Amino acid sequence: MRPTIEAMAEGDVEVIARLRLEAFFEGTGRTLEEDMAGLRGLIARDGFEAAFVARDRGQPVGSCLLVRDEIDSPHDLTPWLAGLIVEEAHRGGGIGTALVRTVEAHAASAGVGTLYLYTWQARGFYEALGWSAVGTFEQDGGPMLLMSRDL
Repeated sequence: MRPTIEAMAEGDVEVIARLRLEAFFEGTGRTLEEDMAGLRGLIARDGFEAAFVARDRGQPVGSCLLVRDEIDSPHDLTPWLAGLIVEEAHRGGGIGTALVRTVEAHAASAGVGTLYLYTWQARGFYEALGWSAVGTFEQDGGPMLLMSRDL
């Protein structure tokens, strides 16, 4: 499938929030309403921060964000590629890569020189896209990898 990547719209918010809750926030107490509010805030902001959605036959199947601030961390870095998620049934077809490239292009067009991300287990995926490991640290009792990419 050749993914279609677009700016997230209101009609995408609940589907993407449900994907995000399952992937990132299970057991954290974060509610569907909280995540939906966060996504709505991103799509209503100044245009620098952004939320993108991947579509298959018009239906949202993945998402990736550009945000100024990421999870609480020992780093004072900005901005961040965040929240990359693709429905399991749609993985392996280039959607994640297309979403990452869309966020990178958006950030570069806004004058960003270096973009950052955190990952728990996708180091190889990001390295294949040109990202570099910067360091590791502990977050919420688990290992976290900080990566960067010069745009």
